[in-house]
Amino acid sequence: MAAKDLYEKDFYKVLGVDKKAAADEIKKKYRALARDLHPDKTKGDAAKEEKFKAVSEAYEILSDAKKRAEYDEARSLFERGGFRAPQGGGFQGGDFHDVFGGGNPQDIFANLFGNAARRGPRKGQDLQTEATITFRESVFGTTLDLRLATDRGQAQSISARVPTGVSDGAKIRVKGKGAQGEAGPGDLFIQLHVKPHPIFSRKGENLTITLPVTFAEAALGADIKVPTMAGDDVTVRIAPGTPNGRTLRVKGRGITKGSTTGDLLVTVEVQVPQRIDGKALEALKSFAEETASEDVRSDFTNKAKI
Repeated sequence: MAAKDLYEKDFYKVLGVDKKAAADEIKKKYRALARDLHPDKTKGDAAKEEKFKAVSEAYEILSDAKKRAEYDEARSLFERGGFRAPQGGGFQGGDFHDVFGGGNPQDIFANLFGNAARRGPRKGQDLQTEATITFRESVFGTTLDLRLATDRGQAQSISARVPTGVSDGAKIRVKGKGAQGEAGPGDLFIQLHVKPHPIFSRKGENLTITLPVTFAEAALGADIKVPTMAGDDVTVRIAPGTPNGRTLRVKGRGITKGSTTGDLLVTVEVQVPQRIDGKALEALKSFAEETASEDVRSDFTNKAKI
C-alpha cells in the first residue's frame, strides 16, 4: 500500500463503522462482510471480490490497536491539511515535530505497512479470511481446502494445514498466499472458528465431559465406560458415595499440543429418576426410613447463621 492510501482511503467507511467503534464492533462488522463477500460465495463476481480485498485491507489496520492509532493520527493530519503528498513524491507542509513528536510521518507509514511508505520494491499486502472446522478437527488437526480471489480477480485454490490442538479464534499463517507485490506476495492469515461438540469441550489442553450416572451407581460405586475423542472407551471407577459434580481425571487422554498432552476430565452428574414405582419405590421408602436420623443440612443451616 502506498502512503497516499492513508488519506485517500477511509477504512472506517469501508467497514461501515464509526471512527469511535469498539474493537468488538469492528470485528463483528468485518466477519459479517467477509461472509457475504467471500469468493466461495460470490462465485467470480469481480466487483465483490474487490470489495472483499478492500474489507480485508481495512480490517488488517483497524483490528490492530497500534496500527489503528497510527493510522488515525496520520489521517487526521491529512484531513487538517497538515501536509500533502505532491506529484513528485515526498511530503510537504505541516509541523512534523509537533504532530509526530519530532519524528517523520514516513516512520508512521513504515510502522503501519512494513516500509510500504518508503520507495523501492515491497511485498504484497497480507490477506485475511475465516474458516470453520469441527471440534474433532481442532483436536487432531486437518487440512483446509479454500478458494480465494487473487489480486487479479481470479480464484485460486489454497491448501492450509491446521495443526493439532488449535483453539477457537486461533489464526494460522500461509506464507506467500497474500496479494502480489513488487518484492513478492504477502501472506494469508486464516482465523479459525471451532464448532461446539455435543458432549466434549476443552479447558486449556484438557478435554472435559459430563458423565451421567444413576443414583445407585453413585451410592454403591460402579465401573463405567467413558468414550474418548480417539474413538475408544476408558473405564472410570465411581467410588461408593460419589457426590454429584465430582470430577475424575483420566491421564493422557486430552489434547496433544507440541510435547504436551492434557487429560480427560470426567464430571459426574447423578441422574434423578422422574418416576419410581413397584419394588424400587418400596426400597427407596425403606432407605428413607433407615436414614431418617441423618441431617444432611446441619452444616448448611449453621453456616447460614454466620
